[in-house]
Amino acid sequence: MDQLVDILVPIACGCILPIVIIFLSVRQKMNETNKRTEIVLAAIEKNPEMDIEEIMKKISRKPKLLKEKLLTKLLWGCLTTLLGIGLIGFGIYLGANHLGGTDDPMTAICFGLISLGVGIAFLVNYFMGKKMLAKEMEAEEKRLTAQE
Repeated sequence: MDQLVDILVPIACGCILPIVIIFLSVRQKMNETNKRTEIVLAAIEKNPEMDIEEIMKKISRKPKLLKEKLLTKLLWGCLTTLLGIGLIGFGIYLGANHLGGTDDPMTAICFGLISLGVGIAFLVNYFMGKKMLAKEMEAEEKRLTAQE
């Protein structure tokens, strides 16, 4: 029975879980699109002379600004870096106190190193993007202030 669980858990985590996540995200996007379509159809039924483009602009999602995208990368970079440092520290603690056998400290350290690497990549992406997109962000802010 333990061998069956040892086989099924990685299969569930590696195959079934990603499929379920993708299915749920696609279903959410389809529901949003269907709701927008229903709103537009209801508006057209009530007033056929209404400007459809204006309605679509009002109900569609606003695209994220460059600054918001960069701040999201900074957030994720900080979170994953801190998670990686925490996991590495936890692995060192387990190894120093001889807790969890020989595999648990190394597993925690490996996941910590992976998380630390991803976090550093996000942070590098944030700082390089901030440097490279400075002019575009200024132009975007000027355009937004001009619209208001």
